[in-house]
Amino acid sequence: MINPPTRTGEPAPRSLALRSAVIAALGGLLFGFDTAVISGTTDALQQVFSLSAAGLGFTVATALIGTIVGAAATGIWKPADLYGRKKVLYAIGILYLVSALGCAFAPDWVSFMVLRFVGGIGVGAAAAVAPMYNAEVSPPTNRGRMVGLFQFNVVLGILLAYLSNYVLLELAPEATAWRWMFGVQALPSLAFVLLLALVPESPRWLLKVGRTTEADRVIAALTSDPNEARLAREEIAEALETDDGKPRAKFFSRPHRKIILLAFAIAAFNQLSGINAVLYYAPSIFKSAGMGESASFLSSGGVGLINLISTMLALLVIDRLGRRKLMLIGSIGYLVTLGLLTATYLSQGDDFSGTASLFVVVMVMLFVAAHAFGQGAVIWVFIAEIFPTSIRARGQAFGSLVHWGFAAIISWIFPLLADTVGGAMAFAFFFMCMVGQLVWVLLLMPETKGVPLEKLKAALGVQDGPEAPTDSGRPQSNATSTSPH
Repeated sequence: MINPPTRTGEPAPRSLALRSAVIAALGGLLFGFDTAVISGTTDALQQVFSLSAAGLGFTVATALIGTIVGAAATGIWKPADLYGRKKVLYAIGILYLVSALGCAFAPDWVSFMVLRFVGGIGVGAAAAVAPMYNAEVSPPTNRGRMVGLFQFNVVLGILLAYLSNYVLLELAPEATAWRWMFGVQALPSLAFVLLLALVPESPRWLLKVGRTTEADRVIAALTSDPNEARLAREEIAEALETDDGKPRAKFFSRPHRKIILLAFAIAAFNQLSGINAVLYYAPSIFKSAGMGESASFLSSGGVGLINLISTMLALLVIDRLGRRKLMLIGSIGYLVTLGLLTATYLSQGDDFSGTASLFVVVMVMLFVAAHAFGQGAVIWVFIAEIFPTSIRARGQAFGSLVHWGFAAIISWIFPLLADTVGGAMAFAFFFMCMVGQLVWVLLLMPETKGVPLEKLKAALGVQDGPEAPTDSGRPQSNATSTSPH
């Protein structure tokens, strides 16, 4: 429960943590909007810039290549460690703003590609920094929900992009509707930049760089009472002393092998489900199933709404059921929907009946629901939790890099794949990948719910010494480990 204000006009301590998490998570809204808005412009881009199927795939993937650069930069250059989480969030908002306005007014294909690339850098950095910031300002008991706000805003941004595309398709001149679709993102981008003035810097980062007085003030504002503030301060200080005893902890090392592989697996499987291909090409998928243009855009809005509702449901239970159970539910949902989509495309060929078209829409919506309730809700929470403080910024960047690397590959080849071997084989490929995810969840994925960030290192078996055990091992036996054996 949020405590009452301590002085007139001041927010209750926990309300500051919530407010900070909500505002930082708006970077996720821009993330979702930026990545999904192109779904409504693919036909126009193909016509305006005379693109082949491969050229269209590369155009869509350009922003995703930018996300790889953004994620890599946050991991290698470490701006979040050098300048603080808040300043990097400011820079991300500015990148979004420049990209939105630039794409709207781009005079040619090269200019458009460059500006989409700039927006992608913002997306890649946001995926690494915003969840990390939320994890560091959140109390352990509500950390899943508060970090999950990022994913909630991602899917809200996707829904807003779909609805915005549909409205602009109906209202804007046909020749320039696609420019309006990109340009409207400038409004939330500007709002994000302005609202960041209301959030504090991460107390973990402040302590890490020696700004102890400011850190203590922020910790006091983020916690409910002096005792909780003292305990939080001690936990962070102890973790920093342990993790940062050396000038710089090495990231790719045997002691970190297990958590790196966990982050790689969840990020890779996220995109091997085909989720971004579906989100980016939803109108095209529905057209291929026999639907008209307006109905395809409206159905895409339904996909966005299902995505949002399923994410909200997941956030309500993620701290109760845990990360692993949501992944199991989502994995089964993937297999059912992808299997039925494959069978439908095989049976219908190029001549879809009205019933089959409706069935495709329903299956795509249920596929998105399975993703949102499982992988979508878990991925950024899980990655933000498993890395110790000394390498958390680089760990979050690594997860983002893997995620967007696979997203770029899948989104690039999907139009060509669907054009050459057909939708059935594309969905069959994603189905086989999700069989692999189900096996990984059952055998290897640990549970992380409710464990203070500073204690997860021990729970996951991360070693501080120069040598890690030769056996990859399972997490130490404790109340939060859900190893199936």
